[in-house]
Amino acid sequence: MLKLPAVLTHAIASGFFPTVNQEVLSAPKAVVVDAGGLQQFDSSALAILLACRRQALAAGKTFAVLGAPERLLQLAGVYGVAQLIPAAEPVLPVS
Repeated sequence: MLKLPAVLTHAIASGFFPTVNQEVLSAPKAVVVDAGGLQQFDSSALAILLACRRQALAAGKTFAVLGAPERLLQLAGVYGVAQLIPAAEPVLPVS
């Protein structure tokens, strides 16, 4: 699972792209991005998610986002890409 950092702005995003590549290649069948820790971000966070989605689908894998903050979903709506970042089902702990 690819975990996004707490801060993901334009200044940080370019250095994060290699991590996206590695995670997509190492994921078995599904690429899940954990966005629950995002606290400070801009549209670069969407660029990271869309790049991850593009790579996952090109590799024949599924793509979903876990725990996206409401503000990120609103930003995705403004840019018209909300349907491209589907929500992942939360993983429940095994009792």
